[in-house]
Amino acid sequence: MDALTGNLPALWDGLLVTLQLTLLAFAGASVAGTLVAAARVSPVPVLRAAGTVYVETLQNIPLLVLLILAVFGLPEIGVQAGLFTTAVVVIALYQAAYVAEALRSGINAVPSGQGEAARALGLGFTGSLRHVVLPQALGTVVQPLGNIFIMLTMNTSLAAAVGVVELTAAANRVNLVEARPIPIFVGAGVAYMLLSSLAGLVTGVLERRLAVHR
Repeated sequence: MDALTGNLPALWDGLLVTLQLTLLAFAGASVAGTLVAAARVSPVPVLRAAGTVYVETLQNIPLLVLLILAVFGLPEIGVQAGLFTTAVVVIALYQAAYVAEALRSGINAVPSGQGEAARALGLGFTGSLRHVVLPQALGTVVQPLGNIFIMLTMNTSLAAAVGVVELTAAANRVNLVEARPIPIFVGAGVAYMLLSSLAGLVTGVLERRLAVHR
């Protein structure tokens, strides 16, 4: 245990980077995913096709491949960004495909009469989606979005492969010095488990509260 407790500051710094990656990437994924979901249910065929291509492409390419391409490929075409920023953007765009599908399932679960009523009141597609359909859809997809948040938390560990010193990378650095992989990586695993459990608890609370007002 000395190998773990003696290196808590380094591991704590890595955990903070993991939290920053998770929160920033999920915020970006939520915005991008909402836009993609709107495109997927749009009455405009070109937008629907673009949304479909985005989702199918991102869901069928491993995140690690995208991270490596972005970190080592973008500088080759003159796009310069820090490792942390690149990781946030890539993870956000990747997870946006899953957020979009969760939101689309929620939108499809809203009775069609709701959209028709909104249009009868003079709202266009965007207004109907924003003020009527999406608020109702969100109440049905809290749990899927919570699962995506947990998946995103786990996926931040892949940023270690491209040089971001988050929790997994910090644990690996400590292990290279201490050569005690079991306590170090078990400790890191417990930290990930606690983050996921907290996300699950928050998701459960939100789901119950939204269910009351539905």
